[in-house]
Amino acid sequence: MKLSGHFSALIISWIAVLGCTQAVTLEVREGNSTCIKAELSASMSIPYNTSSSTRTVQVFLPNSTTVDASSSSCGGDGRDPWLVAVFGDGHALGLSFSTNGSLYSVANLMLQYNLSDASVFPQANRSDVVTVVSTSVGIWANINTTYRCLHSSSFRVGGSTVTFSNMRLEAYMPRNDLSPNESICVADQGTTLAPPTTASTTVAPPPTPPSPGTPDRGAYSVKNNGTVCLLAQMGLQLNVSYSVQSQNKTIREIMNLNPNLTIASGSCGASSATLVLTQEQTTTLTFTFTLNSTSKKYHLSGLTLLANWSDMTAPFSAGSSSLDYLQSSLGHSYMCNTVQMLVVGPTFSLNTFRLQVQPFDVTAGKFATAEDCQMVGDQMIIPIVVGAALAGLVLIVLIAYLIGRKRSHAGYQTI
Repeated sequence: MKLSGHFSALIISWIAVLGCTQAVTLEVREGNSTCIKAELSASMSIPYNTSSSTRTVQVFLPNSTTVDASSSSCGGDGRDPWLVAVFGDGHALGLSFSTNGSLYSVANLMLQYNLSDASVFPQANRSDVVTVVSTSVGIWANINTTYRCLHSSSFRVGGSTVTFSNMRLEAYMPRNDLSPNESICVADQGTTLAPPTTASTTVAPPPTPPSPGTPDRGAYSVKNNGTVCLLAQMGLQLNVSYSVQSQNKTIREIMNLNPNLTIASGSCGASSATLVLTQEQTTTLTFTFTLNSTSKKYHLSGLTLLANWSDMTAPFSAGSSSLDYLQSSLGHSYMCNTVQMLVVGPTFSLNTFRLQVQPFDVTAGKFATAEDCQMVGDQMIIPIVVGAALAGLVLIVLIAYLIGRKRSHAGYQTI
């Protein structure tokens, strides 16, 4: 198969401008000391508009990537540490970090791209620089420990996707090189801990633990400039599979979130809203809601759990940014009094109890009229019932026609 001339030229321009895709090493220094170091490969899937269509380009972090000294910082004086890598003609990829004293995590993932760079964005109908940011991406480790994830990990940043691989990084470093102690991501743990596969080997799933009972219902809110912009009331139950050090095996844990020990935070935007629930600095649950401005519908698009419980072999991290739960209309809240299981991945799901949530268009700090999950289910059943009835009617008419036709032929038999 031959590539079109346009597509071939586009690939050549990417290679010429962005170089190879092997891992790059990036460091943020303060004087003679290194405070952030990263070794990683990264690719970015970025959609953009032309005058006639929407295109998506795949951009790779090149060997020529450098650290922007003016934007990068070791933090201090109320500022978060930042690693900002710049490449090409005005493009950048940034990571900011935060810590609670024992753990550090990537607090923000920033992507900046320059639409006036015609070699990467040919025929773009805009020429401005676009900056998008995502919070709570699920990259974290203990202080004085290197975060390692060799497998590919993808994160939604605005409408774009950033994929890391061959990643080793550390922030708040006490020395000038990465720590030999490593916190291994869940994807790598699945590879290193799995037993050899043979024709007769069957790996049993972790046993189901006893249920801790129905969780208490918590009331949570997020404010923007002093005004409530997101409301949620729900009981939450975590269902997690993780490795324990003392037993040297994977166990399954069902744990209720305690509203009395949980602090709510987050942010609200025009098309995206985030609710972050933190329990005793050992459990962080992040909800991301997305609004479709065309259909005027919103849904839960992202859910991430970070946990550092006692006896874990490594901090637990699991999440997804491509979910489609809790759908409702703008100007309404979503309500579901029945138990829902929100499956995020093979190692993490979330059970919700007596849930009501409204991430957009909150007025006077109160829920708007609710769209009930049962009502939505009934609305889906009605067309199915009507369709089945019509199909049955058509079948009856067809049978009657065939019987009548047979009798008609029988009346003209030859004597």
